[in-house]
Formats: sequence, C-alpha cells, structure tokens
Amino acid sequence: MKIGIDARLWSQTGVGRYIRNLVFELSKIDKENSYLLFLRKEEFQTLKLPGKNFSKKLADVRWHSLAEQIKYPAIIADENLDLMHFTYFSIPIFYNRPYIVTIHDLINHHFPTGEASTKSYPFYFLKQKAYKIIIKISADRAKKIIAVSKSTKDDVMELLGVPEQKIKVIYEGVDKELTLNKTDAKSLSKFNNYFLFVGNAYPHKNLDFFIHSFLQIKSDAKLLLVGKEDYFSTRLKHKFKDYIDAGKIIFFGYASNEQLAYFYNNAIATVIPSLMEGFGLPALEAMSNNCLVIAAQIPSLFEICGENALYFDPLSSASIQEALTEVLKNKNKYLKLLENAKKRSLNFSFSKMAKETLEVYKSV
Repeated sequence: MKIGIDARLWSQTGVGRYIRNLVFELSKIDKENSYLLFLRKEEFQTLKLPGKNFSKKLADVRWHSLAEQIKYPAIIADENLDLMHFTYFSIPIFYNRPYIVTIHDLINHHFPTGEASTKSYPFYFLKQKAYKIIIKISADRAKKIIAVSKSTKDDVMELLGVPEQKIKVIYEGVDKELTLNKTDAKSLSKFNNYFLFVGNAYPHKNLDFFIHSFLQIKSDAKLLLVGKEDYFSTRLKHKFKDYIDAGKIIFFGYASNEQLAYFYNNAIATVIPSLMEGFGLPALEAMSNNCLVIAAQIPSLFEICGENALYFDPLSSASIQEALTEVLKNKNKYLKLLENAKKRSLNFSFSKMAKETLEVYKSV
C-alpha cells in the first residue's frame, strides 16, 4: 500500500509526540508499505526521513484553517493514496478516498466555553460549530477510528454516534528520549522541593482553581509548571505575579526531554488537576520516571494509572489540599505504589502502538 500520514503537527507537543513516535516505530517494523509524510514548510525542509520506504510532501497548510478545507484535499488527492491516516481530527472534509482518523479527545464537546478561545465570542461560536461539523464528518466517513483510550472511545460512541466495531483503542507510550541526562543535572539543581505540572494551561486543565488550592496549604513546597507558553499561561502569570516574584510558583516554559526527565525524577509528585483528558500522557511519563502521580479522579487518568496514583476531586479545594498535604507528610508511605506504577508503565509503549496501528492499516 501507499499510505499517507498527516504530519503537519510534527513539531507540536502532544499530538506531535504521537506522530513522531508513530513514524519512527513504523519505520522499524514495516518495510513493505510505502509512506508519504505531509509536512509544513519548516519540517519539510529539515526532517530526515527514517527509512527508504518513506518520502515527504510539502503541505504548508495550517490546521483549523479555510485552506485546510480547500487547498489540502487537492494536495493529498494528487498522490493517489491507498490509505490516508489523519493523525488529528481536523481533516479536509472534501477528501473522498479511504482514510482512518485518530481522535485524541472530545474535550471541546464537554467544555464549549468562550474562555477557551482568544477570539471574540461570535468568531468562537462559528469556530465551535465548524469543529463539530468537521469532527462528525471525519468520524462518519472514516474506515476506522483510532481512540487513544477507552474513555475517548466511549465519548466517540456517545457524542458522535459511531458504532463500537468501527473504533480501535490504541494506547500511546513514553518517548524513549525521555530519560535522565546527567549532564543537565547541575544546571537544574536550583529547582527543588516542588510539585510538578506538565502541559498547557487551557481552561479544562483546571490550573487556576488548582493553584488557588495549592496556595492554601501550609508548606514551603513550590509549584513548578512546565509547558509551552501561550495566551492562557500568560494570563495565569499575570494573575499570580506576586507568588511568582516570591518564588512560590515557577513557570519554566518549554522543557527538552532531558530537562523534563530531570523534573519528573526530582519532583515531590506530578499533579494532574484536569477536568478531562483524552489520555493523560504526563501521568504515564511520571510513572515511568519513578515519580508519584497525584491526579484528578477522572476516567482517563484512572484508566492509565489504575490503583497506582493518589486521587482527588478536581472540583474540591479541600480534596486537593488534603492530597498534597498527605504526600508532604507521608511520602515514604507511597514507595510501594511507585514501584507498582513503574511496572504498569511498561505495559504502554510506542512500539506496541505502531504495531497495532499497522494492523489497522492492513484491516482496511
């Protein structure tokens, strides 16, 4: 087969990590099919292909844009593919050849508030309508849907009306590059005695409420937030400026794999206060790096962590404070839990993800 992979989000966090690992792992296990990566300009110019059966094509079209619906389908159609894999729900709805789509979450269905947009409300309203139309069409026309968790699968069935047999749950894994590099330890040693948060600051991440709750506990522990800076993180910085100036809250910004591994390995715990997650990759990364996970009691995080995390009610300040205080007082109590969490993390891998994805390609 000639298989196309939508790799326009290659350099992004989250979905980008999914795409990169999928491509590299497929290059190890599949020498029969040929793959064509659709890339934006910067990645098209710089990306070194992972195998002889991989090629690339320029598709400098931004996701969630009008050009994606008008220009992108023609770019793909020119290649006469046997199968196209859209690695993100935002697809050109006029593309009419066989494809599969990966749906990472349906968070916008659950949290459709203007607070999650930097645009004016009328523009946001139209954008929200377009999102729902596109993801519904994406799901209906796909030959197969890959969901990154059972929680996401249930959402796709309920909210998009997709039959169960059309959906395949394929879990993600931990990036092999997310390992501790001793050479970085000295430059990062100034960061100590902190709870760690990894990710963006979108409203559904519940960071505003969590930070207010964190500031209520009596402790000299700090809160270290790692993630790409955007409109939402800037808004939080302004709101908690006094605590940032006092060193109580630290916005580190983007971290390399080596830096992130250091932060996981040296944190009191990784905290995930989200109201919803499609998968919860930071939880898995933390477990694989021997870091205790304190997580919101939501389905997807329990699906990943099982009994190997400490849970709290993300809508209760008292519950959040109780969980943080408990760990500060009795961290040694959770050593066995850490050991079990590490073992559980070994059940998830990007190599396994690629093998199961290849089976989906073959099945359609």
